[in-house]
Amino acid sequence: MTAHLTSGATKGVSNGTYSGVSLQELPKSHTFTANLPPDPEFKTPSDSHRAPRGDLGPRMVKGALFTYVRPEETETPELLGISRSALHDIGLKDGVENTEEFKNVVAGNKLYWDNQTEEGIYPWAQCYGGWQFGSWAGQLGDGRAISLFESTNPSTKTRYEIQLKGAGRTPYSRFADGKAVLRSSIREFVVSEALNGLHIPTTRALALTLAPKSTVRRERLEPGAVVARFAESWLRIGTFDIIRARGDRKLVRTLANYIAEHVYTGWESLPSALEDPSKPGPSAINPPRSVPSHKIEGAQGIEENRYTRLYREIARRNAKTVAAWQAYAFTNGVLNTDNTSLLGLSLDFGPFAFLDNFDPSYTPNHDDHALRYSYKNQPSVIWWNLVRLGESLGELIGSGAKIDDQTFVDKGVSEDFAPELIKRAETIIGNVGDEYKTIFLAEYTRLMRARLGLFSEKESDFQELFSELLDTLESLELDFNHFFRRLSAVKVSDLESDEQRKQKASVFFHAEGMTATSGVTEAAARERVAAWLDKWAKRVSEDWGERDEEREKEMKKANPKFVPRSWVLDEIIQKVEHDGKRDVIKRVMAMAEHPFEEEWGGDREEEERWCGDVPRHGRMMQCSCSS
Repeated sequence: MTAHLTSGATKGVSNGTYSGVSLQELPKSHTFTANLPPDPEFKTPSDSHRAPRGDLGPRMVKGALFTYVRPEETETPELLGISRSALHDIGLKDGVENTEEFKNVVAGNKLYWDNQTEEGIYPWAQCYGGWQFGSWAGQLGDGRAISLFESTNPSTKTRYEIQLKGAGRTPYSRFADGKAVLRSSIREFVVSEALNGLHIPTTRALALTLAPKSTVRRERLEPGAVVARFAESWLRIGTFDIIRARGDRKLVRTLANYIAEHVYTGWESLPSALEDPSKPGPSAINPPRSVPSHKIEGAQGIEENRYTRLYREIARRNAKTVAAWQAYAFTNGVLNTDNTSLLGLSLDFGPFAFLDNFDPSYTPNHDDHALRYSYKNQPSVIWWNLVRLGESLGELIGSGAKIDDQTFVDKGVSEDFAPELIKRAETIIGNVGDEYKTIFLAEYTRLMRARLGLFSEKESDFQELFSELLDTLESLELDFNHFFRRLSAVKVSDLESDEQRKQKASVFFHAEGMTATSGVTEAAARERVAAWLDKWAKRVSEDWGERDEEREKEMKKANPKFVPRSWVLDEIIQKVEHDGKRDVIKRVMAMAEHPFEEEWGGDREEEERWCGDVPRHGRMMQCSCSS
């Protein structure tokens, strides 16, 4: 996971002292629009800028991956909050958030484009499609998200695409208004940085701006807002979906080339072929790379070319990310293909939630009646989405050694070659499925061992500790993340006798006692937890011996004290939207960015309440996609 995980607290820091640049000094680019085809109706920034904004759409856009479109201006914007970690990761210096330039940029009121000279960088919105709840939805695209420019951190050289969500209508808005409400904007702002704080791959959030003159109609009239967010890439499986649906085989290759060469760090950064993708081991978890782009690997019938290596890397990254979701009980709620990143990032936050009581069937999306996107289904749904990607790349990965044959490139699949190509593509997709499962299980096991305070590997851990614990949490309806944080502080010396273990079991119960709807008694619950604690104490002692204090410190590095629960987010929304208490944003962001701390120097009573027992009425909440 560390290959594409960043800790916002450390990036851009040298010798303990952070130094950044001003927004004006920050290197900017537009690699995306320089290398991919634009909307044929507005081929240049000038074409778009001269057109009345309403003429841009909504409409169908074909043969293109983006449209040049400027944000709508925000009247009297109010900057509600920033992420200090995000500021540093981008490479900006402290205090830049207080400048008028920053406030105008994150509100959509300043562009790095000169209309007189027609020079600079003009904003754009991406075109993509998607499978939603298992059905083809056609053209979707950035209906209210507009990318301003790409930035490069001067220290780390990491390039990000800076984007505004809620910036107005685009050709891809369909019947919507292009706006975002404050309620959902607060949720996305907080969770983006919370996931990063948990070391889970994610898109990021830089700033939250209130649009006080903007009233947005959803289920009710709500205030509008703009989230300034960023990612190394906003490309998603849905980008390939729309190209494949339109039969544009040339553009499939163009996009795949762009991703390998400009989103990843080149073709040679991709993994070499595995002997057996179903078998875990060092070579499967960290395969050799540096394979020349033209090289063909693998046995006859399953020859892997560079596009297969690209497909495998995308699958591997998504496997690691969904493993982290499962290990920290994060549930996205809407895992359509247009919400599945080609970089393996957590992407587009609607009705998401962290589990409270451990219920594998829980979905935070109250419209998901079939539980398609429930917590337990996330690994299989992401694989379903990756199969759709495999279908889009099928011609490229199925071509094997003929990938650069000029006749194949120009004319496509001949009738006599089709059976061989199809068989190879199907076999490779199946093998990538095995690899996905291998990487998922390895990463999930690694994270769960860390959460339980283990650093050695035993095959029996999965069944005796992981599975038994999850069954216990589900049966007794105990809080998932609270269990691990509280377990961190349990001393092995307090678990020596059965009576001690039964007494300690209550640490994991809710404040009101045993509340399981199954009717299990408190005595039975204590006995079951005590039995598991006995196994855990013996196992953890094998690794740590008498070093219990050191073990506790290490466990607390893996087990957050704070995660942004749904009830906490609702309270913050109430305070900001209805009570005018803006400072709560700063306090919750300090906790979200640094979730493993014991305290954050804010309102201590508030911190402890947000980290404490979830109120009964606030457990397992659901919400809609409406934002």
